[in-house]
Amino acid sequence: MGLSSDMAKPVSEQSVPHVPVLLAEVLEALAPLAGARIVDGTFGAGGYSRALLQAGAAVVAIDRDPRVRPFAAALSAEFPSRFSFVAGAFAELDELAAGPVDGVVLDIGVSSMQLDEAERGFSFMREGPLDMRMAAEGESAADLVNGLDEATLANLLFAYGEERKSRRIAHSIVAARASAPIRTTAELARLIEKAIGRKPGDAHPATRSFQALRIAVNDEFGQLVDGLFASERLLGEGGRLAVVTFHSLEDRIVKRFLDPEKGAPTQSRHLPQVVVEAPRWIDVAKAVKPGAAETARNPRARSAILRAARRSSAPARAANIERLGVPRVRGAA
Repeated sequence: MGLSSDMAKPVSEQSVPHVPVLLAEVLEALAPLAGARIVDGTFGAGGYSRALLQAGAAVVAIDRDPRVRPFAAALSAEFPSRFSFVAGAFAELDELAAGPVDGVVLDIGVSSMQLDEAERGFSFMREGPLDMRMAAEGESAADLVNGLDEATLANLLFAYGEERKSRRIAHSIVAARASAPIRTTAELARLIEKAIGRKPGDAHPATRSFQALRIAVNDEFGQLVDGLFASERLLGEGGRLAVVTFHSLEDRIVKRFLDPEKGAPTQSRHLPQVVVEAPRWIDVAKAVKPGAAETARNPRARSAILRAARRSSAPARAANIERLGVPRVRGAA
C-alpha cells in the first residue's frame, strides 16, 4: 500500500499500490466472495478492496486517513455499483456500514504509504516532523515525547513497544528536551541509538520506541478492541472476520477475542463454576503467517499474522476489554 510522493500526482499517474500482506490467504478466509458484501475497515491504498471487488464482492471501505481519498475515488469510478467509501475509524464500523454483512477485513497498524511519507513522521528511516497521527488530529508523538513525565514515558515505551531499556531511553529524552524540544524523527532516533547503543545486524534501536509512540498517538489498541466488537455486532450469522496484525501484542488481543477461553483463568473446583457462554465465533482458524516468497518480496510482511473466524448465531457481547491482554500504561491519565 505505497503512496509516497505519488500523492501529488493525479490518480491515473500514481504508481500501482503495493500488494497487501497475506492477500490470497485473506481472500480465502472471507470466501465465498461472489455476491458477498464485505467491509474493508482499513482501506489504506485499497489493495484488499480491489482484490475483493475483482472477486465479485461489493465493498464498503472505511479509513480515517484523509490521504486515501484519491484511491477511494479511483475504485469508485471503476466499480461504481459495488464500491463505496466512508471516512471514519474502523472502531465505529458497525455505525458506518449498515449490516448485516458477509465479511469484515482489518489490516491493523501503520500502512506502507504512511511509513513512506516523511512528512507524516512515522518512520525513523526518514527525516520528518515527529507527528505519527493517522487522522491528522489530536496529540502528536512530539507532544508525548516532550510532555510526559519520565516515569510515564518509560512505562509507555515498555507497555506498547516491549522496550526493555525503556527507562534509559526515557531518561535520555527528558535530559535532552530540557535544552530544547525534540521535533523530528531523526533527532529522536539518534537520541535513542546514543542512549542504548546498536549491535551490528540488530534492528534499529528506535524500532520499539517508535512503535510504542505510534500506538499511543493513535489509540491503536483501543481502536482494535472497539473494531473487533463492532465486527461482532455487524456480521450476520455465518459472516467471516479476517484480521491481519503485525506484532505479538495485537495478535494476543485478536486471539483472545476470538476464543475467550484462551485468556480465561483456570477455575478452581472448590469455587462456584462460571457458566460458559455460547461462543460468538466458530471455525476459528489457526494463525497464518507469510511464506518465504512473500517475505522476500516484501520484508515488511515478515511479522504479519492472519487470524480468521466465522460468526455464530449467539448475540453479540457488550464490549469488554478485560481478559483480552490489552497492555496498560502505568501513570497515564
